[in-house]
Amino acid sequence: MTDSGRLTVIAGPMFSGKSEELMRRVRRATIAGVDVLVVSHSLDTRSDISTITSHTGVNIPAVPLGDVASLAEAARQKDYDLIAIDEAQFFGQDLVPAVDELLRQGIDVIVEGLCVTFDGQPFEPLPSFMAVAEDVLRLTAVCTVCGKDAVFHQRLEQTGSPIGSDSATGAQNPAATPAATTIDASHIGGLDTYVARCRQHFTGAGQEA
Repeated sequence: MTDSGRLTVIAGPMFSGKSEELMRRVRRATIAGVDVLVVSHSLDTRSDISTITSHTGVNIPAVPLGDVASLAEAARQKDYDLIAIDEAQFFGQDLVPAVDELLRQGIDVIVEGLCVTFDGQPFEPLPSFMAVAEDVLRLTAVCTVCGKDAVFHQRLEQTGSPIGSDSATGAQNPAATPAATTIDASHIGGLDTYVARCRQHFTGAGQEA
């Protein structure tokens, strides 16, 4: 009987070093002779889709895939020991049973991605993975206002003000909040469209920016 694989989750807001931690673990596994498949989602077009690139510019090669079915097919191409999945939120909730099947086959899996949306809601499938993983690393970013630990990231308007806030004062605008939550949580972006925020300065919590 094949031993089950081990599930590791690396989660946090944007700018928390998730991709860098994934790359560190992949490099370590490669040095140890582990056969690794590194997967990214083809939606992530912030850099070359054939690499995983951190916000600091560090990168490693990856196989870009568009859906869970493609992941299952890629996993069958070779007898992999470890599959590392970058930006797992783009694959959606269907990734949960797909990863479970890989684990049952004895393949270790690292799932990395956002666990919170720009409006402060749980971002599946990361919370589901965190509930059943053997190892969970929950990272924080640095608040751009005060420098404290940031568990949120805030989406910016074209004016530079956080979505859901008054553009003049930065204070939370209740009338704007419902509209903000309908915006695609998977919107791709970086420092030009998102900022890291602590709980106090996250406007989705009704605080001033």
